[in-house]
Amino acid sequence: MRILFDQGTPAPLRRHLDSHVVDTAAERGWSDMDNGDLIDSAEQAGYDVLITTDQNLRYQQNLAGRRLAVVVLLSTAWPKVQLRVEEIRTALDHIGPGELREVPI
Repeated sequence: MRILFDQGTPAPLRRHLDSHVVDTAAERGWSDMDNGDLIDSAEQAGYDVLITTDQNLRYQQNLAGRRLAVVVLLSTAWPKVQLRVEEIRTALDHIGPGELREVPI
């Protein structure tokens, strides 16, 4: 699965998703894009999932009919996120195109 980390997603999470291909918005030069443009670009580039910490994304973007799925982490703090790596993996294993799942942290 190809995963894109949005700006606030803790980069160390990448090491715990080693069975996936993970890139960051910064690596792609997409740091300054708004959510709609980021989702469009991620889909066009062939990403399957966007992992973000933007809790407002669910209210700003309609994901119906999208190929991209979104996982929202409810914290940006790596020490807290690190405790939920298994829940994040489970969310990735069970998410489908156009879905949004929140991982409580």
